[in-house]
Amino acid sequence: MGLFGHLKARNVDGTGGLVTVVVQDRQVRDVLMVAYANEEAFEKTLETGLAHYYSTSRKRLWLKGEESGNTQRVHEVLVDCDGDAVVYVVDQKGGACHTGHRTCFFRRVEDGKLAQFQDIVFDPGKAYGRK
Repeated sequence: MGLFGHLKARNVDGTGGLVTVVVQDRQVRDVLMVAYANEEAFEKTLETGLAHYYSTSRKRLWLKGEESGNTQRVHEVLVDCDGDAVVYVVDQKGGACHTGHRTCFFRRVEDGKLAQFQDIVFDPGKAYGRK
């Protein structure tokens, strides 16, 4: 049994066998993003050292940065006490968010409203071929 077999994968959006992955910057410890991994994504991450995920919207495995070039080199994998979530501690190349921000957490609640507090670090239109 691979390491994934020790985790408690859950059914997410009708897709069975996924664990939640919290991605944290190795240097500054910011939370960069949250995604899901199935067994194949988890094992590929361990094998290659590059973050792989399972896209619930596209219903397929994806390598972070396969389109944008904004890859994540995984240095450490932490597993929570219940075994249903993991943390990838990574070196992020470029921005982590598909919107062009450094992290997916670029907004915060201020006075009951959402306020953006991070600038865009790359052009998502160019990175993903959108016009």
